[in-house]
Amino acid sequence: MSGRLDERAGAGGAGGAGAGAAAGAAGAQVPVSGPGGSTRSNLLARAARHPSTVPIAAVLLALLIGAGIIAAAGYSPVTAYSAILTGALDPGNLDYTISTWGYILGMALAAAIPLRMAEFNLGGNGQLALGGIVAVVVASLPGLPGPVAVMAALVAAVVVGAAFSAIAAPLATRFGVPVIISTLMLAPVGVAIASFLVRYPLAEPGSPVAQTPTVPVAAQLLPLGELRYTNVGLLILIAALVLFWFVDTRTSVGFELRVAGTNRTFAAYGGLRAGRLTLGSMSFAGAAAGLVGAVIVLSPPYRFIDGALISPGYTTAGMAAAFLAGGRPALLPITVALFTILQVGGPAMQRDAGIPGQLSTVIQGVVIVVLALRTVIARVQAGRGDS
Repeated sequence: MSGRLDERAGAGGAGGAGAGAAAGAAGAQVPVSGPGGSTRSNLLARAARHPSTVPIAAVLLALLIGAGIIAAAGYSPVTAYSAILTGALDPGNLDYTISTWGYILGMALAAAIPLRMAEFNLGGNGQLALGGIVAVVVASLPGLPGPVAVMAALVAAVVVGAAFSAIAAPLATRFGVPVIISTLMLAPVGVAIASFLVRYPLAEPGSPVAQTPTVPVAAQLLPLGELRYTNVGLLILIAALVLFWFVDTRTSVGFELRVAGTNRTFAAYGGLRAGRLTLGSMSFAGAAAGLVGAVIVLSPPYRFIDGALISPGYTTAGMAAAFLAGGRPALLPITVALFTILQVGGPAMQRDAGIPGQLSTVIQGVVIVVLALRTVIARVQAGRGDS
């Protein structure tokens, strides 16, 4: 960080000390509650400020609202939620649930990285599709040994996803197009490119479905133990989460992203270059999405099927999980688990309890609406405080 940021922080510390002294002087004249009451107040204040308080409250409120919607539709909320949990956590489905958790986690990273600087990446579908189709092409190149083919496919998917996502950065910094708009508009372009490739030059001959041939056996990701869907790709995605956590909490880059996300004017005053940060965050976000695409196509059924990467809704669930966690890497595994259970358990709710599975999507939407309302209310209160 530059000297100006340090000076500003030092001034803030001095101001804080002065405020503390003033508060102490004022406190000498005002009656205070006993030690027990003061301790309880401090504990409540700390709990209210804890990063997990808002996500937990949003989830609980969303579940209550969802229960009301389910009851209004003529079904039992207890039966519906029990069916969702049973369907997602049943031992027979656990393999699929864990692999889905990994895919949603990767797409949550694609949303959370730019979210740390208050940017919204809505282009995950395009980055995901392009990463997947490129990974199939590279993994199928003749003459590559198995480990080399896997690494080359993963790296190619990461590079292509990063390059495609990075387009949003100059559009924002040079032409004033908000990242949320450019990524939303670019997403269908990436999906369309992948769809064209799988339907024409890369299509499997004679197949009634728009899909590529399977990748060579040597290029397929190794399963973890006896599991079928869960493979070493899950470990790669967890490693990406750990890397994000390290950068976010232990490096100056992570600090700069958070400063820029909190106050762009202060960040500019401190000498931070918003364009460089935007380019970096969007590149790494696209890299995460491309990595997810590569892991999916190198896993069963070991091919790129048109629409198969998009239709499960990994991108939407990942964005919701990132939004719920506030972009914090430490909270992502928990919020991703919530949306994984809702996504995987939704069909089981319809199959086992006769309740429409779309209601699980409604609950996911309610979580986002609750968080959005909370953000709006906070901004309104902040505006009133400033006035």
